[in-house]
Amino acid sequence: MKIKTRLSLYFTLISSGALLLVLVAVYLAVYSFSREDFYDRLTDRANVASQLYLKADEINADSLMQVQQRYLDKLHGEVIKVYDDDNRSAFNTHNDIFWRDTIIEQVRKEKFLKYQDGDRQVVGKLYHDNQGDFVILVSAYDRSFPSRITMLSQIASVLFITFTAVLFFAGQLFANRALAPIKQVITQMGQIRSSNLHMRVKGAKNKDEIDELISNFNSLLERLENAFELQQTFVANASHELRTPLTSIMGEVEVALTKARNTNEYERILASISADAMRLQETITSLMELAQVDMNYTQAKISAVRVDELLWELHEAWSEKKGPGKLDLQFGNMPEDEADLDIQGNKPLLYIALNNIIDNAFKYSGNQAVTVKFEALPTAINIAVVDKGPGIPLADQQKILRPFYRAGNLKKLPGSGLGLYITDKIIQLCNGRIQVISDGKAGSTFAVNFEKKAAL
Repeated sequence: MKIKTRLSLYFTLISSGALLLVLVAVYLAVYSFSREDFYDRLTDRANVASQLYLKADEINADSLMQVQQRYLDKLHGEVIKVYDDDNRSAFNTHNDIFWRDTIIEQVRKEKFLKYQDGDRQVVGKLYHDNQGDFVILVSAYDRSFPSRITMLSQIASVLFITFTAVLFFAGQLFANRALAPIKQVITQMGQIRSSNLHMRVKGAKNKDEIDELISNFNSLLERLENAFELQQTFVANASHELRTPLTSIMGEVEVALTKARNTNEYERILASISADAMRLQETITSLMELAQVDMNYTQAKISAVRVDELLWELHEAWSEKKGPGKLDLQFGNMPEDEADLDIQGNKPLLYIALNNIIDNAFKYSGNQAVTVKFEALPTAINIAVVDKGPGIPLADQQKILRPFYRAGNLKKLPGSGLGLYITDKIIQLCNGRIQVISDGKAGSTFAVNFEKKAAL
């Protein structure tokens, strides 16, 4: 059963149940009112009998009947009896109907009594007079009551059935409107394949649960896209990057073996082979790191990471490598609440990403001091790694995050061109972005920004 049908049924059941309770309450109210109204009319008969017969001694039964017929509505099967102290009938309108002494005595005891006797309603009243205590009993049929109740039941049934049908179709309409954004999301999801993971589901207009679902799904797509890119990068470039230095080494060796050479020639060839081997080693190391990151990336557990503590770990590691003071760690805008220093990410991967940036800063600035600036804001955490290298040309700044790409003025230095690509993917996983700032002449700044997601 589809969600919209379930919602329609739930809406109909709840609304119909409430309507049924209201109709039952109205039915019972009308039923009770009709009974009480007829009892009131019988009480009026008893009051008339007490006033006309007992106060006016000269009036007889026929005169009483005439007064009632003239001033009161005629009741079907109406019977009025007045009993004296000895429970004898003073007069009656129908000699064939009498009440047992137990009923008469109950009226004397309770002073007023009303009850249902089959189809008849009966009212009994005790009246004190100078001639004694009299019991007046009045009985009649409410001939219109069954037809009124039957008509009320029919009207209530028709209303219930009609409104239930209307409520179901109205529920279908509202369910369709409420679930329309989900249908759009399903349609867009159905268009996403492994070949177009760059597509994103458009967000809903309202900031509700559907928008939260879309946001989480888009985050999942972004992770899958990055994971696919990492795998494709490894497959597409591993063979090429490994083959090039190997081909160069094999060529140098073949040249060296073609004939005997002097010491200088062998030293040059060995130096060339050593350089290619170092390049091959760096490439293999980068590819292995890429494979490791790829494996961790697809299985990464996202949790709270204390960024300042991570930077202190990097500071300690690089101080051992380069010596004290080489990595200058500067903190600004530190929050009072330590929780504001956390971001959602994966600590091992973040360590690799930030370590790659610092490693490049030292490598391309001739091992000069590198500065790391940290800033914690209410909505974001900013990290800037500043080096004193030759700078990065503007044309290369747009491409430097691509796999195996190296800036033109840095190609002479060792490197594989994978470090920043891996770094960028990890930072994206942690809901961050990296930006390169340089005038192309002196020094570069790699600014990393981690946005804090607001609670929905």
